Amino acid sequence: MANKIKLSINGYPIEVNEGTTMLEAANEAGIIVPTLCHHKDLCVAGNCRVCVVEVSGQKRLSAACATPCEEGMEILTNSLKVRNSRKHIIELLLSEHNADCTKCYKNGNCELQKLASEYKIMTQDFIELAPLRKYSIDMYSPSIIKDDSKCIRCQRCVRTCAELQGVNALTVAHKGSEMKITTFFEKSMNAVVCTNCGQCVNHCPTGALVEKNYIEEVWEAIADPTKHVVVQTAPAVRVGLGEELGFEVGTRVTGKMVAALKRLGFDSVLDTDFTADLTIMEEGTELLTRLKKVLVDKDKSVQIPMATSCSPGWIKYIEHMYPEYLDNLSTCKSPQQMFGALVKTYYAKARNLDPERIVSVSVMPCTAKKFEANRPEMHDSGYRDVDYVLTTRELAIMIKQAGINFMKLEDANFDRIMGESTGAAVIFGATGGVMEAALRTAYELVTGREVPFENLNITPVRGMDGVREASVVIDHPLKAWAFLDGVELKCAVAHGLVNAKKVMDAIKKGEANYHFIEFMACPGGCLGGGGQPIPTNPEIRQKRAQAIYAEDAGMPIRKSHENPEVIKIYKDYLGEPLGEKSHHLLHTKYIPRNRY
Repeated sequence: MANKIKLSINGYPIEVNEGTTMLEAANEAGIIVPTLCHHKDLCVAGNCRVCVVEVSGQKRLSAACATPCEEGMEILTNSLKVRNSRKHIIELLLSEHNADCTKCYKNGNCELQKLASEYKIMTQDFIELAPLRKYSIDMYSPSIIKDDSKCIRCQRCVRTCAELQGVNALTVAHKGSEMKITTFFEKSMNAVVCTNCGQCVNHCPTGALVEKNYIEEVWEAIADPTKHVVVQTAPAVRVGLGEELGFEVGTRVTGKMVAALKRLGFDSVLDTDFTADLTIMEEGTELLTRLKKVLVDKDKSVQIPMATSCSPGWIKYIEHMYPEYLDNLSTCKSPQQMFGALVKTYYAKARNLDPERIVSVSVMPCTAKKFEANRPEMHDSGYRDVDYVLTTRELAIMIKQAGINFMKLEDANFDRIMGESTGAAVIFGATGGVMEAALRTAYELVTGREVPFENLNITPVRGMDGVREASVVIDHPLKAWAFLDGVELKCAVAHGLVNAKKVMDAIKKGEANYHFIEFMACPGGCLGGGGQPIPTNPEIRQKRAQAIYAEDAGMPIRKSHENPEVIKIYKDYLGEPLGEKSHHLLHTKYIPRNRY
C-alpha cells in the first residue's frame, strides 16, 4: 500500500499517495488545472507549461503535470502570478497560431480555442508571427491532413506515434523558434512509414492534424438523382457516435444511427457487421485449411501463425516493418472491403441496379480505412469497391448539418440484403473481438459443439492488456477434422502497434508459438480508432468496450455461421467459403513496402 502524504491546495488540506503529481492531486481535490501537452495515454512531457502552479517558498512556477507532490507542500493554482503566467503562455501560443477558428475543422473541439475562451484572450500583446511564417499544409495522404500553421509543438503526436504505435513517423526537428513537427526528410505523410491509423489525430489538441474529410462529396452523391447511395456502418461507430451528439460515453445508439442515416438521404442503410460475419466464415475456413496443410500434408509453403487482416493500419505496418511475414496474413479483405465488393456485385444484381450508378459509402471509426479504400487492390468488383469513407466524427457533422435532433429520433432497423448480423460481428469493434468471433465459429464447425466458455464469452481474449493469450483444446472433433483431435489451438491478441511489434519480434526470435493472432492497430481496437470522437482515453475506451459486449449479449444470434443472410449469400451467390467466387471478391494480397 502506497504511503500517504499531506499537503494543501489553495489553502484546503488534502492527502494523496506518495508519487502523485500536482495535476493528479488537484483533480482529486476537484480543482481544474488546464493542460495542453498532457494526455492520459502518454508519458509526462511538461512541454506546454500551461499547467504551471505556484508552490509557497519557491521562486519558479512548477509544471503540475510533471512535478510530484511532497509532504507539507502548499500549492496555489489560482494566484495572480499563476493566472498571469498562464495567460501569457496562451497568448504566446496564439501569436504563432493560424487562428482562423471559424473555418477550422476542429472549431468547437480545439483545446487551445477552449483555453483562449476561458482566459478571455481578446487582445494580442505579442507580435502576430503566423503571417510571417512559411507554414505548409500536407494534403497528399488520403487519410490525414497535417497543417503546420495550427501546430503548438506540444509533441503529443510525436509521443503518440512513438509510445502507442512504435512507428515514429513524426518527429521534432530544429530548435528554438525554428522547432517544428515533421517527418523523415520532411516528406509528405503519404511518403513515409505512416500507417494512417489516425492516433496522432485523436491526440492532437488543435487542428494541426485532422482526417481528410469527404463530407461534401457524399452530400453531392446523395443529391444526385442518377446515383444510388449505399452506406455501411462499422460496429464501433454505434458505441461512439452518441458522444458527439449529446449522449453519455458508452451509450449504444444503433437504432438512432440508422434512423439518422435514412433521414440524411441514403438510399440503403446497411451493416458492416454482415460482412464481419462473412469474414469469420472465410477466415475461419482459411485457418482450418492452413492447419490441415501444415499438420497433415506437411506443406512447408503454408505459414503459421495466421494473422488477421481486418485492420488496415496493421496491414500497412507489416508491409513496412515485417514484409517477410506477409504470407502469414489472412488473405481475407477487411469487412469494409468485402462489403464494398459485394455492394457492386451481389447487391447490384439483387436490386437490379447498374453498378456504375452505385456510390458505396462506409462510416468507420478509422482513418486508415480511407487509405484502404484507395488501394489499387480494392477494385475486384470491376469498380472501386468503396467510394468514400467517413469517420464517426464526419457522420456526426453531417447529422448536425442536416438539423437532425439525434436524441429525439425513434430507433430504426437496417435495411435488408446485407443488413443482418450477429453478436459475433458486433464484437469486432473491440480488441479481441475478431478472435472471439472466430473461435465461436471454428470450434463449433470442427466439433459440432459450442466453444467451451460460459455463455459464449471467451474472457481470456477480452480486456485492455496490450498482449493477451488464450488456448482451446480441440477434443472429439467431427470425422472431417479428426487430425485436430487433442490439438491445443494457441491464440494471441495484440492492440496498438507497439504491442504488435512485441509479438512480431517474439515470433521472429522463435520465442512465440501461436496458430492464430489478432492484430489491431489502435489501442482498444476499433472502438479506440483514429476516427472516433475526441477525447479518447483509457476510461472512455473501457466504457465503449462494455457497450460493445452488452450489445453482443442482447443479440438473438451470436455466432457468425448462424446468420441467415450469410447462409443465403453462400447458397445463392458465393457457393462456399474459399470458393472461386469468394476468393475473387473477398480475398486479396498485400505488398512489401520500404521503411524509408
